[in-house]
Amino acid sequence: MSAPDVTALLAELERSEPDLADEARTAVEWLTGGEPLETVTQLDVCEFLWYTLPLKVGGDHERLARSLGRLLELGGLERYAALCVSPTTTQILRTYAQEGEDAGTSAYQQALEATGVLPPDVPELQWSMIMGPEELGAHIACSAALELAILAGEEVDRAALTRRWLTQPRAELGGDTWLNRVHGERLNRWVLGRGPVRRELAQPFEVRLHAPVTPQALPALHGLLSLAASEGLPLRLAPSPEALRLRELAERELGAISPEGARLAITPYGRHLLASPEALWDAVTRLLLANGEHEFEVSAREAALMLLADGTLMSPKELRERVAEVVGGEGWHPATGLDDVAAPVADLVAQLTALGLAFSDELAVRMARRGQLAALAALRAHALRPRKYVNAA
Repeated sequence: MSAPDVTALLAELERSEPDLADEARTAVEWLTGGEPLETVTQLDVCEFLWYTLPLKVGGDHERLARSLGRLLELGGLERYAALCVSPTTTQILRTYAQEGEDAGTSAYQQALEATGVLPPDVPELQWSMIMGPEELGAHIACSAALELAILAGEEVDRAALTRRWLTQPRAELGGDTWLNRVHGERLNRWVLGRGPVRRELAQPFEVRLHAPVTPQALPALHGLLSLAASEGLPLRLAPSPEALRLRELAERELGAISPEGARLAITPYGRHLLASPEALWDAVTRLLLANGEHEFEVSAREAALMLLADGTLMSPKELRERVAEVVGGEGWHPATGLDDVAAPVADLVAQLTALGLAFSDELAVRMARRGQLAALAALRAHALRPRKYVNAA
């Protein structure tokens, strides 16, 4: 049975309680955005009452919430109506009013998590703060599934249910999965990044990065961690650039080894990586485009990985020139030159060489087959990362 028409409900409220009708109209328009009332979920109601209402809607917020509750009650949506006048809603609205936006937002987030209808992050997908249409659709579908499971009295494993809804083919999607839709949306957004030169370089990767990359062995790093686990490493290693760079990567960037007395010993995290080739591959490939670096450096390393991903032989100078051309067209000011990209590109090549993923000398740089796959894995993880607000933790 479909929910009653909003216009009919407002007409009824105007007859029975005219003093609430205007506020109810304002609130329900914000809640539904003009969509039928039957499309509203618990998550929609909670987000409106605890976030949109106090931050974006003017007027007496508690009265607006009560008016909306009365309208929903008339429509037979008693459970949602109860949320409008619940102690939680009253407390959150008063927190915004008395303590400010930060305190109110914190109270909203805690209350929303407590409802159980908020889809959690899962290994396959971390939700974005800024969602595109496909991701928003996936989020709403997963939330609705959680809500129904809770109403049915089931013992709900939120992560398992969310993973199932994301990964199982859906009839309403023509047999596609929500996860595939979200990944496609994120890849497309990544390809359409800044600058025509970068866009042309990235275009072929939109298809190539759809499928996960099979993890590969990393013999050099695995051997280093194995030695650290068995007898420890001397603090002074053989003075080759590759050996020193590999140790720096294992110690400072991965946190897999650390000083212990006169030697370097493996850490608990290092043992985890040593025991799982998949985890080691994932950790290393993500380092190639580490999120902690300046955005410009990430762009330079990203361009270099795209240029090297097919195993093309390039001189170091040619690689720097091509990277400078790509990132220079992305809007960086002052105009990017060879000196700007030299450091991040050189560090990336040194990193790849130490890991046995590339062959490089003063004359040429070329990715090994394993390195090509590492480049694709790094680019894929970067392209599929969730969108966050600037400066968000």
